[in-house]
Amino acid sequence: MATTCFLLSITLLLVQNCCMYMPNFTIGAVATKSNISTDESALSALKAHVTSDPQNILTTNWSTSNSNICSWIGVTCSLRHLRVTALNLSYMNLTGTIPPHLGNLSFLVRLEFGNNSFHGTLPQELSRLRRLTRVSFANNIFVGTIPSWFGSLSKLQRMRLNGNQFSGSIPTAIFNLSAL
Repeated sequence: MATTCFLLSITLLLVQNCCMYMPNFTIGAVATKSNISTDESALSALKAHVTSDPQNILTTNWSTSNSNICSWIGVTCSLRHLRVTALNLSYMNLTGTIPPHLGNLSFLVRLEFGNNSFHGTLPQELSRLRRLTRVSFANNIFVGTIPSWFGSLSKLQRMRLNGNQFSGSIPTAIFNLSAL
């Protein structure tokens, strides 16, 4: 126990000295940069899948010249982790498809694309968004069956899929979502 405390004290001293002589160095900076880079890549992939942006919202605001993705329109980040926690592109008159890359937004809690013209199917990779509490794909042009992977999003409290062209029945796995 004493040895562990001693080693921890030495480690903290080394980190403190390191930071004193390298003022731009912060603990966790590499991990944070890597994670925010993952989020930026996912959002850039989404922008590339938007085929029409008549109000130029993504065209002018989601750019490499504005490298702070947390200030992009429709994007909300957590202060603690500096990760994307909400993506709300509702009512922006966007047309396009949802890329599988959005499944990499691992801190995402809210995903809202309502009242646009997104089409195609919802990618399986969205099933990795285990923190989601709210999702809205309402009033778009999505097709196919309602994905059964929605049933694996155990924290989901609100889901809006109306106003699309889904076919088939509601997957039974969705009925097991106790928070919905």
